[in-house]
Amino acid sequence: MQIEGFTRLCILATILALVVSVFGSFVRLSHAGLSCPDWPGCYGQIVVPKDSAEIVQANIAFPQRPVDAPRAWKEMGHRYLAGALGLLIVGLAVLAWRRRSQPGQSVVLPLLLVLVVAAQAVLGMWTVTLLLKPIVVTAHLLGGLTTTALLWWMSLRHGGLFTGYARPLSGNDGPKLGPWVLLGIAVLYVQLFLGGWVSTNYAALACVDFPLCQGDILPALDFKNALIPWHKLGIDYEGGILETKARVTIHLMHRLGALVVFLYLGALALTMMRRNRDRRLKTVGAALLFVLMAQIALGIANVLFSLPLPVAVAHNAGAAALLMTLVLTYHVIRPAPVVI
Repeated sequence: MQIEGFTRLCILATILALVVSVFGSFVRLSHAGLSCPDWPGCYGQIVVPKDSAEIVQANIAFPQRPVDAPRAWKEMGHRYLAGALGLLIVGLAVLAWRRRSQPGQSVVLPLLLVLVVAAQAVLGMWTVTLLLKPIVVTAHLLGGLTTTALLWWMSLRHGGLFTGYARPLSGNDGPKLGPWVLLGIAVLYVQLFLGGWVSTNYAALACVDFPLCQGDILPALDFKNALIPWHKLGIDYEGGILETKARVTIHLMHRLGALVVFLYLGALALTMMRRNRDRRLKTVGAALLFVLMAQIALGIANVLFSLPLPVAVAHNAGAAALLMTLVLTYHVIRPAPVVI
């Protein structure tokens, strides 16, 4: 199938959005999120200070954050990639508007994505200026995943990828699964929030054993402090500020969410693989089951191996892959063109 130019740009933007999201998790997990204490530059420059005079001046201006060039370059690399993504999405919106008279050209979604990216820029600024406040960083993480998912959806719908576009599925079960897939996306978003809450509150290692937690099935918990969405301004959240019981509570909530996601999406995947005759639905069901199992395995490995950076980053990439697989699943189930 020949893919026309707008769809190719959508696919390119999707890939870049995925890279930005995964690289952002790498920056966060390598504790480089505040390596540039200002925004959008780094110590008042568009690049990281490199010569001795610039470093001395930067250290005088920001004595609370002395220059750590390797970490700062990670942070600035993420900003450069995010900026490139923003420009590409604006370009897509302009192109969509110019092509709005063409049949099948989506317009609303490209314009909506510009607003999403603008909101992401604000959240990125607040991530720095509010010193890694968990609710802001979690919202920024979810915004990145949402951007990736919307670009992926636009690529699928505009290009008619994987489905023959309007060729209906054989049998009658496929369309009936649509609401269940949407519910699966909603359930996954709750779990994505919990995962972000674990990461931004530095609770990933609150339980270092599995399936127990601190040697107990149900250790002492503190829901009151674990679920406070907003602490006062001026607090540096790098490294976390919560006590052990609150972190354990957040960690266990994420584990419980993982169990719910595993049972629900696993059942959904098996249903698509068993009950339907159409090969496309069987294939996407198998893909969903594979990504789900890999994601669960990565989550367990994070605990058992004390959060190694490659595994932790892969777990974040797995969250994006799981969301994208569900978007693909809904696209396959409802292949008729829906252009917005």
